[in-house]
Amino acid sequence: MRMRVNGKVAVLTGAASGIGAALALALAARGADLALIDRDAEGLARIAEQARLFGATVSTHVADLADAAAITALPDAIAASHAAPALLINNAGVALVGAFEQMDEAEFAWLMDINFWAAVRLTRAMLPVLRNGGGEPRRIVFLSSVFGLVGPPWQTAYATSKFAIRGFGESLRHELADTNIGVTIVHPGGIRTNIARAARLAARIDPAVGAAGIKAFEVSLKTPPETAARVILDGVERGAPRVLIGADAYAIDTLSRLMPVRAWSVIQRRLARPQDLVTAKP
Repeated sequence: MRMRVNGKVAVLTGAASGIGAALALALAARGADLALIDRDAEGLARIAEQARLFGATVSTHVADLADAAAITALPDAIAASHAAPALLINNAGVALVGAFEQMDEAEFAWLMDINFWAAVRLTRAMLPVLRNGGGEPRRIVFLSSVFGLVGPPWQTAYATSKFAIRGFGESLRHELADTNIGVTIVHPGGIRTNIARAARLAARIDPAVGAAGIKAFEVSLKTPPETAARVILDGVERGAPRVLIGADAYAIDTLSRLMPVRAWSVIQRRLARPQDLVTAKP
């Protein structure tokens, strides 16, 4: 189901930085109006100001997406500034570095609340609005990851959330197949954002080892966020059910299908290996 974003209202989470900020500006450049959501009020205001230079109508909504009540309030807040949205992009995400045995359950739950449950809750809240589109094409986008294709060590919580969002999005796509609402699942490779620098360290990881792991993770982030935003929006406009970003994403996708059990052992030969530095301390 193809759709043009020009003249449409897009709801975007995680809009203050990284892929989200690049998406906000790319959407504005293509003629979309924006409801931008993030917990970083200062960053959100900065991106909104830049988006308005393209002539976009922009509303900002400062919200902690780990707070279910804050998500429930968003549709009414968005409706106060915009016509009915045509596009929902669930982009917000956080990272947690460490082995499973180094993580507290509360840390795991914190990541799942933002990376998975926030998208589920916001999708539930926005679906009635998207359904009232008078038959016009509507679309929901979920940002998964290459770690929603393979599960690497030391990213247990993150990979869990990205596999979960992939499964949720795929099932929802089939449930909405006879409606005007399409679903796109995005699997970015290493995108040059601050996700590594902003990552939390698991409770029982050695801080020095964790810092080395983050540095190794950061080395793999090569694709500019502006490129990611363009690829995502091209996929949205052509109605793609699945979008891969970067040569690394295409390679990992191919390996995960050709050798689902051995894929990671092949991939890790070409990567920095923070797992060699980390020793679980349960």
